[in-house]
Amino acid sequence: MKKISIQTIRGKKNKQPITCLTSYSKTIAEIVDKYCDIILVGDSVGMVLYGMKNTKKVTLNTMIAHAKSVRLGAKRSLVVVDMPYKTYTNKFVAYKNAKKVMKLTNCDAVKLEGGEKITNIIKHLIKNKIPVMGHIGLLPQSTKKFKVKGRSLIEKKKILKDAIAISDSGVFAIVIECVLESLAKIITKNVPIPTIGIGASKFCDGQILVIDDMLGLGDSAPKFVKKYANLNKVMKASVKNYVNDVKERRFPNLK
Repeated sequence: MKKISIQTIRGKKNKQPITCLTSYSKTIAEIVDKYCDIILVGDSVGMVLYGMKNTKKVTLNTMIAHAKSVRLGAKRSLVVVDMPYKTYTNKFVAYKNAKKVMKLTNCDAVKLEGGEKITNIIKHLIKNKIPVMGHIGLLPQSTKKFKVKGRSLIEKKKILKDAIAISDSGVFAIVIECVLESLAKIITKNVPIPTIGIGASKFCDGQILVIDDMLGLGDSAPKFVKKYANLNKVMKASVKNYVNDVKERRFPNLK
């Protein structure tokens, strides 16, 4: 089983769709690893597993703990770890924290949210041998309103400019979140590296989803998510059956 590298991901541009999902544990990572090119240890863990309203309170130590678990289950996929809110405020802070993440988790890369404003940080990390994935469009760490981006001409130009800027800075791929389909298509055509969409259209070079959303584990998910299962329903039925068996003394069966 050949390990997927950053070069492998770059080589898929305009050739083969890139598949990505989030994972927060060894058990899930073992499953995803068999099929996906990239596993993202997302700071979405704050909302998915800890009931937070947004990602802003997710700590570096929380990300490291989950990334360690994921790394145990991921042998083939490229493992990328989100750098949490305010852990890359300048290039020196970013390097200190990213270096810690890379060393303690043995991940393959880190992901940063932002455009032109963080190009010096991206360049500094890459110069110091820390691979970076970019993230533009809707930025969960800094946005107040979760709505589709790129509707106005000004916003459209800014997002495209951000994409080109971080591409030129050396990121190996860019996550594009919740932008108009037409804008995602333009960005994908105008950068030489892969784009990975989340609510951004089929015209991106790849797609990513929060695994709990696509498996139907929660009670709600963004409108753009396709649910490939309803594990919430399956788990409720299983727990109910277990409880009934215990109450009726059908479990454990000693015979």
